[in-house]
Amino acid sequence: MGFLWVKALHIIFVISWFAGLFYLPRIFVNLAMVPPNSLAERERLLLMARKLYRFMIILMIPALGFGLVLWLYYGVGLHGPGNGWMHAKLALVLLLLAFHHSCGRVLRAFEQGRNTRGHVWFRWFNEIPTIAMFIIVPLVVVKPF
Repeated sequence: MGFLWVKALHIIFVISWFAGLFYLPRIFVNLAMVPPNSLAERERLLLMARKLYRFMIILMIPALGFGLVLWLYYGVGLHGPGNGWMHAKLALVLLLLAFHHSCGRVLRAFEQGRNTRGHVWFRWFNEIPTIAMFIIVPLVVVKPF
């Protein structure tokens, strides 16, 4: 029974973290489009981005923690042949952690007025977590290798 609760909590926190990974870059798209003289709009978007980024950290930590419990305590993807899917998933989780960190760096650049990228770049940047999700979910459900 404990395994199912840990698994459910892992899924809940991963979904919640992903919501932030999907939405924060959209705020960056909007920030990149703010006209230079629109200070109120810029400050409102920065406030939203700061709050969301902090909340994403709070969601990421238990997502990773419950995932580690599933992997190291319950042995999900740890024992036996055919666990290459777990190695691929972990590599993508590391990519998502790097993406999360880069979102923090982008946010600081916007706060300091140092952003040099346009809204089109951020529209592409926004697709990284979507692509990761489309790879991770089949890896975990289908376990192809």
